[in-house]
Amino acid sequence: MTTPDPELNAEPDPIPDADPRQSVGPELDPAQLTRLRAYGTPAEVAEGDILFRTGDRSYDLVVIETGRVDIVREATRDAPESVIVTHGPGRFLGELNLLTGQTVFVTARVTEGGRIHRIAPDRFRVLMAEDGELSDVILRTLLARRRLLQESEAQRSLEIIGTPLSSASLALRTWVARLDLPHLWFDSESMAGIALMRTTSVAASDLPAVLLHDRILRNATPGEVAEQLGLSYQPQSRDSVDLAVIGGGPAGLAAAVYGASEGLRTVLLDAVGPGGQAAASSRIENYLGFPNGLSGADLTGRAAVQAVKFGAQLFSPCEVVALDTGADRLLLSLSDGTEVSAKSVVIASGARYRALPLERWADFEGAGIYYAATALEARECGARPVAVVGGANSAGQAALYLAGLGSRVCLVVRGDDLSAGMSNYLVERLKADERVAIHVGAEVTGLEGGSSLATIEVTHRATGETSRHECHGLFCFIGARPATSWLTGVAVDENGFVRTDGALAADDLGEAWDVLGRHPLPFETSVPGVFAAGDVRLGSMKRVAAAVGEGASAVASVHVAIGSAGVRA
Repeated sequence: MTTPDPELNAEPDPIPDADPRQSVGPELDPAQLTRLRAYGTPAEVAEGDILFRTGDRSYDLVVIETGRVDIVREATRDAPESVIVTHGPGRFLGELNLLTGQTVFVTARVTEGGRIHRIAPDRFRVLMAEDGELSDVILRTLLARRRLLQESEAQRSLEIIGTPLSSASLALRTWVARLDLPHLWFDSESMAGIALMRTTSVAASDLPAVLLHDRILRNATPGEVAEQLGLSYQPQSRDSVDLAVIGGGPAGLAAAVYGASEGLRTVLLDAVGPGGQAAASSRIENYLGFPNGLSGADLTGRAAVQAVKFGAQLFSPCEVVALDTGADRLLLSLSDGTEVSAKSVVIASGARYRALPLERWADFEGAGIYYAATALEARECGARPVAVVGGANSAGQAALYLAGLGSRVCLVVRGDDLSAGMSNYLVERLKADERVAIHVGAEVTGLEGGSSLATIEVTHRATGETSRHECHGLFCFIGARPATSWLTGVAVDENGFVRTDGALAADDLGEAWDVLGRHPLPFETSVPGVFAAGDVRLGSMKRVAAAVGEGASAVASVHVAIGSAGVRA
């Protein structure tokens, strides 16, 4: 019998050093407990009291002085209630959504009355900023508890039913994976999926469907699910944020980390989910400090947690469609009509993937054509033959990763020299791997298949010779265009890349600069207070490490601009 796939368990854990053994703990000494309680308000509780419930939009961190509390996964349409863990005196209650703002996945029910201390969200933020020792202990515990939820019945608080060969289902699964949400995936053609559809009256025309604790979302999109889980942007009661970061790739995440950690009220808005193109990389081996390599999802997952730890707010999917630079404050318009006012902006929107101009390309997107090579996409291909298109590091990393999973890989490179755009260590490994067939000076010129991709045609440019190859997954890494089609009023080059500082011509600068009496700072655009970093910026290096440096450096310039009152004329 086919069983539901708790797919996040197959992904690299975003924080490997989060120890599941701390999920019930940690063991706090008396001095630590005294400091922790000092941030809270004492209260008496009785057996049967609910401290927080599945679906709550926010809750307090609760420290138990006396009594006991069960953490419960409430009954769902297809499973009875279950107790995940029990906490007693000296423990605190809370999970990673204390930082991320996600709705609560579980219910906390008092099983033995006693005395607790409630630490409200604003006081919790003060605690995380003021007490480094407690902050570290709490963060490790929250991460370990998220892992516990990934491995427990709590996954049933969010169930997805869909078809594997569906771009809509893939988009939804990619989004929940990027945000590390506990969930279960049901293939609609599996026995478990068919049974669940029958129980919930979900039809094939409703897919993908998402089952939450209190409702069913039919033809669900990431945006709809985000709204239900409290992850969509909510207008803030305060006037303006200090820094709005557009894009959640390495540059944007670095900007969020450095902005928030240095006291700027920071929001990050991403159209898809934290990670950007870097999250599509199966393995990065030349990132400083990680000699054994790590996946792009691992790296960006760590960065996202780091950003929220310092108080940044991350929202996705949250698409920025316009930037108004004419007002006293910079005004961002979102696709749902919401507006975000900011004192400064870092554009780190990265680039959008290029596609090949082939017949049926759109038909096979999500059904054999992919723009990422992670466990999620590879799982759909199994160990069957696949192809990778592209000549840069991302293509080489993908080819090795897929070959390592048992697939025969056809690597198709348009250029005649594989080493022209790829690091030497990757070139040597590809040539030595008997599972990888390298075709240089070649192009994919045809696609064949029924409901999913089955065969590709490869043409060698010099000779015109063609060959057909069995292919159940075409992984496309042929570059991208800057994601700036939404951007007006900011100087870009003929290809849409954003001009900054030294790349700005005199004609790009308006009267505002004369009024301010200064020149653009490093990474500042033609508009005062608007900065750009990462792949979207003209002249960027197009490497993860460089993007991280640019995001951090852009925030250094933000501080100078705000500190000198030289952000807006």
